[in-house]
Amino acid sequence: MNLATALMFTVVALAAIATPGPTVLLALSNGSRYGVRGALPGMLGAAVSDFVLVGAVALGLGALLAASEFWFSMLKYLGAVYLAWLGLRMLRSRGGFNPAAADATGGQASHAFQVFTKSFLVAVTNPKGYLFCSALLPQFIDPVATQAPQYLSIAVLFAALDVAVMLAYAFVGSRAMQLLTASATRWLDRTCGAMLLALAGSLAFYRRSTA
Repeated sequence: MNLATALMFTVVALAAIATPGPTVLLALSNGSRYGVRGALPGMLGAAVSDFVLVGAVALGLGALLAASEFWFSMLKYLGAVYLAWLGLRMLRSRGGFNPAAADATGGQASHAFQVFTKSFLVAVTNPKGYLFCSALLPQFIDPVATQAPQYLSIAVLFAALDVAVMLAYAFVGSRAMQLLTASATRWLDRTCGAMLLALAGSLAFYRRSTA
């Protein structure tokens, strides 16, 4: 990938990543609950999911989902149910800034794994991500050159941009929790939960374009 292609991809990818979606909302919520450091495993989970998405597109899974109503629906409903479950949990949250929460929930390693898994599963069970990448990525691939290194470069850049955006959201969440009252932070967390529920509903009714 040359510099011009990388810059163009960066602009397009940033526009998509920065738009509040499930993983971004989780980064905001994790930052508000555990601080930026405690939110890092979630960012890593999302970054790993980027490699899965790009790899899936390279192997043709995106095209399979675009062509198969059955597999598209299976992944869609699985993702919608998981998002709804996360949203309901956040609606019941008491809020509050607690960077030491990992020690209170069974150890740092267990906490990090849970945060990592949530972000990873949210991303890989969203069929929109596969369809979006299937439509976008081939535009930045030179069909004449070897494709594997190109997809790897795109995956690295995509993951780096994803982490940078989520880091910003986690920082905002962390600062908000430290500056706002307990009641305000609780409502912020519940707002994120309500948005996740709304995204779950939109995903459940999302249909592939047949054009």
